[in-house]
Amino acid sequence: QVQLVESGGGLVQPGGSLRLSCAASGRRFGIYDMEWYRQAPGKQRELVAYISSGGSINYADSVKGRFTMSRDNAKNTVYLQMNSLKPEDTAVYSCKATYLWDVYWGQGTQVIVSS
Repeated sequence: QVQLVESGGGLVQPGGSLRLSCAASGRRFGIYDMEWYRQAPGKQRELVAYISSGGSINYADSVKGRFTMSRDNAKNTVYLQMNSLKPEDTAVYSCKATYLWDVYWGQGTQVIVSS
């Protein structure tokens, strides 16, 4: 079993920055592919960023150049650095861990971008 706990959300002005963290319990964190998703009110959940167990990273077009995903396997944590935030980035951000058929989700952290 893996438990995921997100943190770092909050209220930020347009153009500001936040860093989200997703801390995982359990062993062998490094074998998991990790993803950040977000879901805005009234919209479908969308994939924001992905980092494989080997360190390959992909981003949604809407966040390329603004968001950076990273992982620290020694700390069992993945991060999402979000810069140049826009009102349309407002959403609940959740992390997901996947290894073969094992899938785990965190509870999410709210990000609100507003002046």
